[in-house]
Amino acid sequence: MLEKILVATTNLGKRREISSLFAGSNMEIVFPEKDLKVEEEGCSFLENAYIKARAYYKAYGLPTLAEDSGLVVPALDGYPGIYSSRFYELEWGGRQEVRESKDKANIEKLLRLMKYIKERRAYYVAFVLVFMDDVGYWAEGRCYGVILYEPKGEGGFGYDPVFQPEGFQKSMAELSQKEKNLISHRGKAIKRLMEILK
Repeated sequence: MLEKILVATTNLGKRREISSLFAGSNMEIVFPEKDLKVEEEGCSFLENAYIKARAYYKAYGLPTLAEDSGLVVPALDGYPGIYSSRFYELEWGGRQEVRESKDKANIEKLLRLMKYIKERRAYYVAFVLVFMDDVGYWAEGRCYGVILYEPKGEGGFGYDPVFQPEGFQKSMAELSQKEKNLISHRGKAIKRLMEILK
């Protein structure tokens, strides 16, 4: 089992969530001091995770964990998908003005496109990869649910306020961190990856 690992993200929401997932693992988690501005030009979540992990490993020389994740809505042909973090700026579906934050602009665009769609099934998917010595170990996690008609809750980040996971009558943003860790796509992927690393 690795003793120290660099997590390749400057996203505060992801940092908090990943730190909580590794709590009690006896593994030291460190974060980069600055964002490397890696161009995620891959065609899949796994490819983007690999690009990030490799870049940060080369820069810091530590075994590096990177993840790429997003929301997939079959009724929207799989969008936002790998474009989840910048869905608001895509020409597909029309650009959405950023008034408060990019997360809120992404949600506004999603709800606008889903307004008259009854089939609201969706799922979060995450690919987590640890890269070291030119070798990558990866795992996938998914969380299924539906898209709500309006945001609910103040927790989480990204699309959490409009995503209701299976088995719950509240949004992902209304779950406690402990509840979210048990069912989230990122939580499932990291748990599987930890088993592989052991």
